[in-house]
Amino acid sequence: MQEKVSIVKIGGNLIENEAVLDEFIEGFSKLEGLKILVHGGGKLATQLAEKLGIETKMVDGRRITDAETLKIITKVYGGYANKTIVAKLQARNCNAIGLSGADLNLIRSVKRPVKTHDFGFVGDVEAVNAAALKLLLDHQITPVCCAITHDKEGQLFNTNADTIASEIAKAISKDFETHLYYCFEKNGVLRDINDDTSVIEEIDTNSYQKLLEEKIIADGMLPKLFNCFNALEHEVAKVYIGSIKMITDPQTKKTTITL
Repeated sequence: MQEKVSIVKIGGNLIENEAVLDEFIEGFSKLEGLKILVHGGGKLATQLAEKLGIETKMVDGRRITDAETLKIITKVYGGYANKTIVAKLQARNCNAIGLSGADLNLIRSVKRPVKTHDFGFVGDVEAVNAAALKLLLDHQITPVCCAITHDKEGQLFNTNADTIASEIAKAISKDFETHLYYCFEKNGVLRDINDDTSVIEEIDTNSYQKLLEEKIIADGMLPKLFNCFNALEHEVAKVYIGSIKMITDPQTKKTTITL
């Protein structure tokens, strides 16, 4: 029987709010068994860019990462956000290590091809070093992975944290029973975006198509759900979308994604 690993992804909105982050860290540190945390930090990066007078350019909700923006993202994701999370986990006796994709050659990417837009230094994941993650997990060390990868030729890339979480889950699924959690501000995928109680408790491939046709699922939720289904198709055992409360309370309302 495979040992369970929980892979939890949190977004920049949760990291920005210290009270919410502390609540999450408290719950995550008490999560039984082996675990991996993946985080972004986009809002913090945007705030720092504004202070430095560097314009944040977005296309279809996605950040254009030029050379100056990459420096800011590296400082925020790999520095302040990552080490703050690690320090808070250590304070709760959860032995964590902060990593970018470059550390331990953890996540190798290629620059996103130019189609309609050049997103700059944005990477699409090519490979995950599952052996390195297994080594850390076997020693009861919790990896805290930020949304930065590399090409093994010296170039860093800004990379989607949802995708990183999915790719990590897929990579270690041969060695562990992997459960993937996407935590954000809502209680799950909502039937009515203005009603936090309208959680769709289960979405499979058939109901997903209907929700797309009804335009209930759109915009930023589309890539998140793509990553969910992609994970399940590659032997990831369970995938959930919901608030931070689902980490500690199995009875909390959330969306379960199934094939």
